[in-house]
Amino acid sequence: MTEEVILNEASFSPRVKTYIFFVVLVFLFSTVIGILLVPFWVLGVGQWLSGKYFKTLSCRITNKNLKFSKGLIIHIEKTIPLENIQDLSFVGGPVLRYFGLTLIRIETAGGGGGHHNQNMMSMLGINHAEQFKTEILQQREKIIREKHGYASANPVGQGISSSNLNDSQLLVDIKNELIGIRKALENKAH
Repeated sequence: MTEEVILNEASFSPRVKTYIFFVVLVFLFSTVIGILLVPFWVLGVGQWLSGKYFKTLSCRITNKNLKFSKGLIIHIEKTIPLENIQDLSFVGGPVLRYFGLTLIRIETAGGGGGHHNQNMMSMLGINHAEQFKTEILQQREKIIREKHGYASANPVGQGISSSNLNDSQLLVDIKNELIGIRKALENKAH
């Protein structure tokens, strides 16, 4: 079993602190009890807590997993095997764009029909988010190729790309699986 190696560690934009400060401020204004807390939030508590939260943000790509942690009161640590990542998308509404931030949303496989949010993870404010996303996807592809034995899929001079070979192998695997299902159904019918 190979040892886990950190390939890249994300850095986060300090604008995350400002974003959190204003989001909580809006929330405080929207509740009766929160309005009483607004002066404390504005006069220092908000900047202090936003800074503390910012220091808890961590995200690493390893040769096997994506590891993410955040939170003050409720500390969340997630380790997602890269091969389980189904989708990476960027979310950026007008408020996030105003602060110059990007939210990367990661959807994973599995979950067994539970809540949809259990299969989601969001990372706010990663610097060079597009590059970080590309690195995640490249490492994911590498792991999948190695797992299915496609590590040396493109011999020199053969003109077959590894993605074409992966697609061809996938189709062969699907065909074989369907043949097995058909045989099992025929045997059951007789």
